[in-house]
Amino acid sequence: MAFPHRDSVQRAVDLLDVLLVPAPDPVSVARVLREHGEPEVQLSPSDLAELRAAAVSLREVFAAPDAATAASVLNALFAEYAGPPRLTDHEDGYGWHLHIDAADDGPWGAWLVTSSALGLASLLAERQGVPGGLCASPSCGKPFAHTGGGSPRKYCSPRCATRERVAAHRANR
Repeated sequence: MAFPHRDSVQRAVDLLDVLLVPAPDPVSVARVLREHGEPEVQLSPSDLAELRAAAVSLREVFAAPDAATAASVLNALFAEYAGPPRLTDHEDGYGWHLHIDAADDGPWGAWLVTSSALGLASLLAERQGVPGGLCASPSCGKPFAHTGGGSPRKYCSPRCATRERVAAHRANR
């Protein structure tokens, strides 16, 4: 069975990548939002600050050392941000899907936390393990999701894994 919340989890990873820098670029954030189906958006400085704060909160899910810790972080995010579950179709062709944010046009930060947390919680429940991690490369540390099968990953990308293997090989020579 295909993981139904893969898009929201990947969107979270992609947004955290551009938001977890000291000064997020609004153009980069808007590009990622467009790539994930959001219409053309104009982000104010307060929108950007809200999204960055949400990304910092969501990073804790990826940093969790085990499923119980990840679940605890997700439950705290749900308690702070989520409203009652509801089904919506937005009349935009995506079909019926579950929302836990308070309103379709709510604040950007609450939207990012609730939609991402819902996907990450579903992934945790499906895998019975942590939904993601932080890249083990000391020079990276980016979040990544465990959406595929197989062993849990240690690195965010093949590039980071190769860089670390080459560095270990050179250190042993």
